[in-house]
Amino acid sequence: MGAPKHSDDHDLLLALQHTVRRRILRRMVGRDAISPRELADVLDLPLSNVAYHIRVLADCAAVSLVRTRQVRGSIQHFYRSSLEAPWARQVLGSTESEDESGENPGKAGS
Repeated sequence: MGAPKHSDDHDLLLALQHTVRRRILRRMVGRDAISPRELADVLDLPLSNVAYHIRVLADCAAVSLVRTRQVRGSIQHFYRSSLEAPWARQVLGSTESEDESGENPGKAGS
């Protein structure tokens, strides 16, 4: 027997459980396109972390690559949110109590 098949919604739900991915998607709302480098600067996170989370979001079709640009011998990628599921947009809006660090100020830290 093979591994059980999951729906696209299931993969998206799993992806949206991570705070950094929700922060990334919120920053993409209303923008034409943004690169992982720009997101890393805005979110004050390492580029490697942001790039990883962008790949996860791309794998579940929450973001899509819209263009590339040659920059000093490498290729810079630009993504746009392609989040269409109403429930997923609601998840992003319903977690607004998180501050910019992604922490919920009402919860005690562990």
